[in-house]
Amino acid sequence: MVKINSFEIENVKRIKMLQYTPTSSGLTIIGGKNNQGKTSVLDSIAWALGGDRFKPSNHVRDGALVEPYLKIELSNGIIVERKGKNSSLKVIDPSGRLAGQNLLNRFVETFALDVPKFMEGTGKEKANVLLQIIGVGDTLYTLEREETDVYNRRHAIGQIADQKKKFALEMPQYTGVPDEIISASELIKQQQEILARNGENQRKRDKAYELELKRNELSGRISRTKEQLKKMTDELSQLELDLEIACKTAEELIDESTSELEANICQIDELNQKIRANLDRKKAEMDAEGYRKQYESLTEKLNDIRKQKTDLLKNANLPLPELSVEEGELIYKGKKWDAMSGSEQLRVSTAIVRKLNSECGFVLLDKLEQMDEDTLKEFGQWLENENLQAIATRVSTGDECSIIIEDGMIAQPTKNTTVKKDWSEF
Repeated sequence: MVKINSFEIENVKRIKMLQYTPTSSGLTIIGGKNNQGKTSVLDSIAWALGGDRFKPSNHVRDGALVEPYLKIELSNGIIVERKGKNSSLKVIDPSGRLAGQNLLNRFVETFALDVPKFMEGTGKEKANVLLQIIGVGDTLYTLEREETDVYNRRHAIGQIADQKKKFALEMPQYTGVPDEIISASELIKQQQEILARNGENQRKRDKAYELELKRNELSGRISRTKEQLKKMTDELSQLELDLEIACKTAEELIDESTSELEANICQIDELNQKIRANLDRKKAEMDAEGYRKQYESLTEKLNDIRKQKTDLLKNANLPLPELSVEEGELIYKGKKWDAMSGSEQLRVSTAIVRKLNSECGFVLLDKLEQMDEDTLKEFGQWLENENLQAIATRVSTGDECSIIIEDGMIAQPTKNTTVKKDWSEF
């Protein structure tokens, strides 16, 4: 992990001349009043290590008689210099060979030189950086798109299901009517069948009456003629037997009423209207139930997608515990970026910058006056625990400052300008 061992700056922006060796881990605070050159120190380091894209527009100090000069010694033995009229870059590796900006780019992370650029990005931009460095960005985006699609489909299905259910409840329902539509022709057919059976019954009654007349006639003839007595007696016996059977059958016959069918025929339109209303309500309820089942199925799918997202981030190698991404926003300890404290934002930014390039062991931070001294101490201790180096500025001349800048130079040490390297003593 590469850190800054020392830096030397001359005639850059507000800096006249400055040499300093920052602490190798933890927080080095460059203090001073406004317009004394604190930010110029960070801009100079960024220019030296990051190349011309970090070159200040007015890089030469006003009134300087000597060209700007920058020199930075890194912990991996590389020496970086910018000097001369054109501030040409010179990079010397530990073996003494000359190199260029490409060598620096291997271990100097751009965001480390410009943390405010990362901090000023949108919540989604920060989340994108985090997801890409932990290698789950594409997978998470796919899950989030699928989650949004399923959620929208489920929402639409739920609305339809509710509308169908409400519509079904508002429809009339009748009791005591058949489940199927009644056909008038079917009722007429049933009536005709009953009438046919009743006609057959009447025929049988007529037959019994006819037999009875014959029996009476034969009885008279028997009384009038004795010659035919035996023959007529035999025939009489047979007729009496037939009559007995016929009478018995006729007595057992029951005529069926057609009054109900006639009433149904008269009321068929009204009855079928009720039946159709019941069928429509039943269909509406079935439709509502179908959409409700689709809603429940999509709910299960939505929960499964959300679990995949949770598992994906839970198993990822995140820069900080409790750091995550929800709905495309960076989340730390359950809070979005704008709800985090200043120290939390710096901690998250620094951790992500380190994750972007594990070889880069330092960051430059501007304007730490937003932190109180307790927060500074906490942040500095965290940096030391993480073996990270931070060089920062703060509008202050208090004991928390490592050095004090006055008029482009390090002020003479006073009781308020002691170098703080061990934050456990601060």
